[in-house]
Amino acid sequence: MASAVSNLLIYQGSDFIIDFTVENDNGTPFSLVGYTVACKIKKHYTSSTSTTVTAAILSPATAGQIQLSLTNGQTAAMKSGRYVYDVVITATSGTKSRVLEGSVSVLEGVTV
Repeated sequence: MASAVSNLLIYQGSDFIIDFTVENDNGTPFSLVGYTVACKIKKHYTSSTSTTVTAAILSPATAGQIQLSLTNGQTAAMKSGRYVYDVVITATSGTKSRVLEGSVSVLEGVTV
């Protein structure tokens, strides 16, 4: 399983939801049975503050699907600009793997 790169676009004041599939090196879904998932957005990688993204493994966990989401209140609180994020899965053994990363562009809304 290799880490994928995907850049995200978030509109201030809007709900944000995206699903993605973690894959094995051969392109088949990676089983997330027994794993937990976490995701944060930061202004830059060394930033001490972050926005915690709700990250959930979708059922069935054997399909390798993860959903990331932010409420409209969370996106409204983010200043417009460019950020970075990553998604990390943790096995029951404690082993952590970064499965997705990239940049986030937060755009100002007109109608909120």
